Amino acid sequence: SGLSAPAVSRAAASLLRAGIIEEGAEAQATGGRPATRLRLARESAQVLGVVVDAGRCAVASAGLDGVLHDDVTPFATPSTYPELIRELAGHARSLMARPGVTTLGVGVSLPGLVDYRAQRCLLSPNLPITNGRSPTADLARALGVECLMFQESHALCLAEQHAGQARGMGDFAMLDVQTGVGLGVVSGGRLLTGHSGLAGEVGHIAVDPEGRRCGCGSRGCLETLASDASLAWRVSRKLGRKVDIDAVLRLARSGAELASELDSVCHYLAIGVAAVINLFNPARLFIHGRMFDCDDTLFERMKSLARKRALGPSFADCVILRATASKIQGAVAGIIQHVTGAATTDLGAHELCYPAA
Repeated sequence: SGLSAPAVSRAAASLLRAGIIEEGAEAQATGGRPATRLRLARESAQVLGVVVDAGRCAVASAGLDGVLHDDVTPFATPSTYPELIRELAGHARSLMARPGVTTLGVGVSLPGLVDYRAQRCLLSPNLPITNGRSPTADLARALGVECLMFQESHALCLAEQHAGQARGMGDFAMLDVQTGVGLGVVSGGRLLTGHSGLAGEVGHIAVDPEGRRCGCGSRGCLETLASDASLAWRVSRKLGRKVDIDAVLRLARSGAELASELDSVCHYLAIGVAAVINLFNPARLFIHGRMFDCDDTLFERMKSLARKRALGPSFADCVILRATASKIQGAVAGIIQHVTGAATTDLGAHELCYPAA
């Protein structure tokens, strides 16, 4: 690093006091006194990741290395906002009660338009109970720790960058097609958030002006035609009863005839994929959705359709992949990035003369 030994020792001591790093096992001796290994805290400190979504929520804990401690705890999304905060706080408190472990912060993934400066949900068509609310402010009051909110597509970008296939990448896009259709774009190493943090809502581009009414109030939005939720809606109409994506997957695995429904969703998703490639020219485009588990050929079929609609040079310059990381990993990655960055700034890390990125 080019730093002197005393400078490294002072920095390490400060980070130890802040709980950002901890001592591990002794390193093998190489002639002198055995050195003590230092690592990102994973036993003495933790962060919590929270996913709030239409239908299901989840809470989990992780060390500062980003590795989840235990299985993710899912639960059905409550019907009212006060119930939502009570449920989230209750699950969080049980994880914070681990003996000898300090909780440094909570990251929250949320759908819809998120005002990062005010940490408030401005509009969530698929989860309207959060409209105008600040789950992070309410959770912070309930838990006594810092909480930070991330729009779910942005959380997925962080997840893929920290724990998935986008490690070290500065130009990629993430298309989330689960409940709605959301977009996160990283360009030149920076997340494109727009003037107020509201960029990326491609799901509310109208592709069928006479189509089904969307939660945003408009008709024929892309997310009413090209998401897991839209696939479930189509299958529900066919069956005459309401089913969710889990039920759709079970039907597909049992051999149910869903070709027409899958073809329709695939067609519209290819339109969205081509638009993202034409607009943002990403090196990689990750797609986060479960519909592809219905049919092993669906992903490649969608890519073939997108190739016909995208500009040739832009499509040839982009690798399209299924996302491997999750929103809970994104919430964890975001809060880790925040608390470690804040700690090093507060500790005078600028005095260590790190080279410019």
